[in-house]
Amino acid sequence: MSTFLWVIVPYLCLTTFVVGHVWRYRYDKFGWTTRSSQLYEDRLLRLGSPLFHFGMLGVVGGHIIGLLVPRSWTETVGVDDHLYHLVAVIGGLIAGLMALAGMTILIYRRRTVGPVFSATTPMDKVMYAFLGAAIVLGMWNTIAGSIFSLGGEYNYREGVSVWYRSFLAFQPQPDLMADAPIGFQLHALVAFGLFALWPFTRLVHVFSAPVGYLTRPYIVYRSREDQMGSRPTRRGWDRVGS
Repeated sequence: MSTFLWVIVPYLCLTTFVVGHVWRYRYDKFGWTTRSSQLYEDRLLRLGSPLFHFGMLGVVGGHIIGLLVPRSWTETVGVDDHLYHLVAVIGGLIAGLMALAGMTILIYRRRTVGPVFSATTPMDKVMYAFLGAAIVLGMWNTIAGSIFSLGGEYNYREGVSVWYRSFLAFQPQPDLMADAPIGFQLHALVAFGLFALWPFTRLVHVFSAPVGYLTRPYIVYRSREDQMGSRPTRRGWDRVGS
């Protein structure tokens, strides 16, 4: 069971993530969009969208540091465990609350604004469920493990983080995740499920950037006064004849 949950399932989700994006880009380029609904409603969007996106930037940044940066590296630069966990808890909770509040506003907007609700696909609803569950579970792990220490002390940097780096190096150590608290296990499984759904939802816009604007030709504007052809241009209101 450990091999299935912490080796086979993650690699299946990662393969779906990569292959799904390639397929989506090749066969659904016109659907590679957020399907923006700003024209339908603007007030709630202006509040919820910045909260969600800036919160998610903090969440992703925290995961990158927590999962990819080994403990020995932070200790080398003078960051001890107490300072690291203090920054991780405060920053993680702030970012998580921002993302959760923003997503709540955006879901409320989608449910209450008719045209926006009509533009919501079933895959979007599933994606919101997985994303919300991942954020809530991540915040619960932060509160339970770092503030209340429920279930005893657990240092995820010596368990989950090591497993994640071994997974990316294609040398997985499933026993590390098998020994992790249930909250971290659920968070990891929900996150991998979200990655598997990613290519088939509006989340593909994360990998979109207007790079083409850097190399495209300039737009040429011509005045209406420019003469086209050999005959002079005549205004519609000029007198005709004598």
